Amino acid sequence: MSDTITVTQVIEKLSSRFIPENTQGITATYQFVLDDADDFYFSIAEQQLRVERGEHQDPDITLITNSKTFISVVTGQKDGMSAYLSGKLRAEGNVMLATRLSKFFSKQKQR
Repeated sequence: MSDTITVTQVIEKLSSRFIPENTQGITATYQFVLDDADDFYFSIAEQQLRVERGEHQDPDITLITNSKTFISVVTGQKDGMSAYLSGKLRAEGNVMLATRLSKFFSKQKQR
């Protein structure tokens, strides 16, 4: 299944899966550095999500992986913590933000 989903598709769906009420009090920028795809980041502030391509100058956390691992974690096929512990996902910066990431997005589109 993950072979049919692209990083671009995942990025485009982030906004539709965002759960603003779960981000109350959160102001953070998550940078994603992908070995084999374009980098991107998203910022959360005042319960709003902004997704951008490229690199942020000063992210709160940087997550480094490849597109296959990224897609499998985002789609729920792989747990982010197990990806981290197995060395397939690296985190730099405020690592505690990574533990909260799954609460900010649903597996299905929000209405």
